[in-house]
Amino acid sequence: MSPSSHPSPLALKGGTHALCTCGLSKNGPFCDGSHQGSGQAPRILKLDTDQTVFLCNCGASANKPFCDGSHQRQSA
Repeated sequence: MSPSSHPSPLALKGGTHALCTCGLSKNGPFCDGSHQGSGQAPRILKLDTDQTVFLCNCGASANKPFCDGSHQRQSA
């Protein structure tokens, strides 16, 4: 398994964040509107407090953009 298959931690401040689910954003994990016309939409994440979330890097998560452990099943 390559290092890019492991989830990436992302520390976020409390508040509202639009996370990319299409993989086209040039703004890292945050939506920049590149999904327009793709049928995709950003994942809106509302946090009451600062939190660290783990983002999928393998592309197999059923809960994109978040890691659901699918990378572990792929390497088995």
